[in-house]
Amino acid sequence: MKKILGVFLICLLSGSMTLAGYKYFFENQNNTELSKVEDLPSALSTTKSSIIPNSSIDFVEAAENTVNTVVHVKNLSYVSSRSNPIMELFYGYKPSPKPQIGTGSGVIITEDGYIVTNNHVIANASELEVTLSNNETYKARLIGTDKEMDIALLKIEPKEKLSYIVFGDSDDIQLGEWVIAVGNPYNLTSTVTAGIVSAKARNLSKTSIQSFIQTDAAINPGNSGGALVNTKGELIGINTMISSNTGAYVGYAFAVPSNVTRKIVEDLLEYGNVQNATLGVSGYELTPQIVKELNISNTSFGFYIQDIISNSGAAQAGLKNGDIITKINNKEIKTFVDLRSIINTKRPKDIVAIEYLRGNDTHSTSITLGKNEPRKIEFRGLELQELDAVEKEELNINYGFKITKILDKDFAKYEDDLIGSILLSINDLKVSNINQIKNIDSQINQNQKIKLTLMNKNGEYLRLLI
Repeated sequence: MKKILGVFLICLLSGSMTLAGYKYFFENQNNTELSKVEDLPSALSTTKSSIIPNSSIDFVEAAENTVNTVVHVKNLSYVSSRSNPIMELFYGYKPSPKPQIGTGSGVIITEDGYIVTNNHVIANASELEVTLSNNETYKARLIGTDKEMDIALLKIEPKEKLSYIVFGDSDDIQLGEWVIAVGNPYNLTSTVTAGIVSAKARNLSKTSIQSFIQTDAAINPGNSGGALVNTKGELIGINTMISSNTGAYVGYAFAVPSNVTRKIVEDLLEYGNVQNATLGVSGYELTPQIVKELNISNTSFGFYIQDIISNSGAAQAGLKNGDIITKINNKEIKTFVDLRSIINTKRPKDIVAIEYLRGNDTHSTSITLGKNEPRKIEFRGLELQELDAVEKEELNINYGFKITKILDKDFAKYEDDLIGSILLSINDLKVSNINQIKNIDSQINQNQKIKLTLMNKNGEYLRLLI
């Protein structure tokens, strides 16, 4: 096999996609910073927020109640130092892993010590420590995470019942509504800043499944995992990131909506993992250019269905390629993020109401959501699997399939090299979806040699002729 140099990107539209925004920093006591600003018990109530007239804005009570529910999270991890081959060869010396301490924030959501934070705050932790607003310190254990949504759930065992925050309804917030952000920036104790909701359902990348609340409340390194609350003191988001070239606040900050956070935590507590749902369609949002190209005259917005997954909820409900989804649960779908922001709060077997266009006719139906799992396909003795959103982000690619199994004994001697490698192209045609692979396979004679371009587990690019 011949190595190939190059850079490839993945854009595989499935039920899940990842975040590609600017990543923030933990504050690090070794002067090393990690990037990014750095489901709940049913007893927790969800309340609706409302715009408060300027004359009656008062942050005092909300701030006082919130600071006691926001904690400082310390992550102790060990980082391997670069080895010196000369020292290792002649003296047998191998450097010891160095401790690294990162910090962030978290929010107490139950009186018995469940805490929500960001996944990037606790990533790769060997030990987790939580300090409360009264300076009491506890060891924390990780209950579970959702890497794609950047949410993690921790548990401490407090000596007494804790103050905790009440969940608000993030779907009910309005543009221009006042909010406050509470966290531990720059390793300080709880700090409160105020701003407004600048945007809803904001995404930072075409390949992101996340839908953020954007605010101009100041959020800085160390705020990750802190609370974004309305003037009633209700949690409407978990502060996650800022948009900045320096890592410091410059006016744009983002939070994971509370409805998404709540659903994740409830899943982790009830099922032990996150239950991701899918409609069973792939496609793209309508733009003026696409509307013109497809000669669509009866709508200027919606989600255009390019492909229906076999046996999915969408297929069983009778949706077809070329249909345009305009509403889900009576909410207009103007962007892909609008669609994902609804599906992200649902579970498999939940039912959603769909309104869609087929030609000039408007139709309504109900779809039972399926479980969002990577799809697989067999191709010339190899089992290929769609990449999930986390894999796409980690590999920094936006097309391709992972080789998960060797089905042909002729490949057995290459198994160690092939399993886990990413198939990027077939005969120099980049592969981005299952239908594309099927079409390529149908057009190639079974006895014809095929050139595969792969990226192996070491990040090296290889070419294989089969």
